[in-house]
Order: sequence, then structure tokens, then C-alpha cells
Amino acid sequence: MAKIIDGKAVSAQVKENIAKEVAQLKEKHGISIGLAVVIVGNNPASRIYVNNKKKACEAVGFESFEYALPEETTQDELLALIDKLNADDKVDGILVQLPLPKHLDEKIVIDNISPDKDVDAFHPVNVGKIMIGDYSFLPCTPAGVMELIASTGVEISGKECVVVGRSNIVGKPMSMLLLHKSGTVTICHSRTKDLAAECKRADILVAAVGVPKLIKGDMIKEGAVVIDVGMNRLEDGKLCGDVDFESCEKVASYITPVPGGVGPMTIAMLMKNTLTAAKKKIAL
Repeated sequence: MAKIIDGKAVSAQVKENIAKEVAQLKEKHGISIGLAVVIVGNNPASRIYVNNKKKACEAVGFESFEYALPEETTQDELLALIDKLNADDKVDGILVQLPLPKHLDEKIVIDNISPDKDVDAFHPVNVGKIMIGDYSFLPCTPAGVMELIASTGVEISGKECVVVGRSNIVGKPMSMLLLHKSGTVTICHSRTKDLAAECKRADILVAAVGVPKLIKGDMIKEGAVVIDVGMNRLEDGKLCGDVDFESCEKVASYITPVPGGVGPMTIAMLMKNTLTAAKKKIAL
């Protein structure tokens, strides 16, 4: 039976460490650290995420600046706000909550955030830095996954690592982070011919594809570390991941639950990136 990787406990520890460092920076440099979050429209899920980010800012001692814009906000209006935030010395990190309303171009919006304040690590400059291993910020969810793997004490170097999913937000950067730790990485996706066989080879399996309970226990190698990034809502309203927890728990050595696994880590790593941005500014 697998040990449960408690994302709430690990994220609480990360945030506690950040709060201590923030207090020291305030005392030494007299600075306050600020995160600006921009939300456009009335997406209920986005509103929950933004509220959670605000709570996390309070917990670690950051200032939180929220910009709630109406659904009909134009591209030019949104870009003008981003320009203003790029120039604002009180703002160390900028996060535009995705998805945006369909009339807005997410790529153009992300490209206009200063790479030094891009705490989501979505800007092409930061994506390129991750590719070559010379980065300041890491995408929050993959970075959170790395923290969870580290919490198990399992060494990544030399291990067979399989990532199911190839999104720009999780799958691709996840594979690069595992590669930087000397894992042997396979990326699987909708065209993979024998997904079960690929998964069965994995010492470390990361599922991030958005298909409820896709990964079954008979697809898991005995003793594998299984990280479930999926967050799917079933017809009965319950949340589940991409991993069939019940069957996989019997085979894996470590496994993340949904909810309570990767989710809490994403916001903790956002706080970590914002702290990094502030420290970079002090060093300039």
C-alpha cells in the first residue's frame, strides 16, 4: 500500500519558510513584497483561485493587489494595465488569471508581462531559460511536483520518468525539470501507441492530461512514485484526478491524492517565485 504524499503539509512548510524569509527581508531592507493578480470576467473557478492566492499572500506577508476587470475589457485596456504594473515598483510579480474571455489573446497578454515579473513563468524568455537550465522562475505546478517528489526522499537521477501530457503549462516543463535532475524522461500523449506499456516502465509517473481515472493500477510499475496533476469534476460533483487512486494505491510506493496533493503546491510555488522576483530586484 502506497504512502500518501500530503500536498497540504508540504505546501504549509514551503509557505512557512517563505514567511520567515519575507520577515527577514522586511527587517533588513525595509521592503514590502507585492503580487498583482488580474482577473477578467466572472469565471467562478478563476474567482476561487484568485481568492486562494490572496489568502496565501496574507499568510506569507506579501501585499496583494487585485485588479478585477469586466468581461468586456478590451485587449488594449488589459495591455495598458500590464504596462502600468510592469512599471510599478510596489509590484514584484504579475499574474493574469487564465483562461481569459475568448476575445482576448492570451499569448499577446503573456508576452507583454515583464519577464522579471512573470511569476507564472509563461513568458517565452522564461520558457527558454527553463529549457537550458538557467532559470529564475519555474512554472508553479511542475515546480510543486518536484517539491513533492523531493519530500519522498526518492532520487530522480537515473530513474525512468514518464510524463503523461504535453501541455505548455505542465507536461513540457515537467519533463525538462525531471531531465535537469538526470531522470530518463518519456513524454506520452494522445498519439502514444501503447500508453499502458509506457507507464508500466516508470519509476516516477506524472499524470497531467485531464482525463478522469485514465491511469489504472495495472498500468503502474510495482513501487513507482505516482504524481496526479489532474483535477476533474465527475457528474456527481466529486473531484478526481487522472489516476484511479484506489487501484494505483495498491501498487505504488508513493501517491498524491486529489484533492490535497499537487493543488496546494501550485500556489505555494507562486509565492516562492514572487519572493525570488523581489530578491532579484534587491540584488540589482
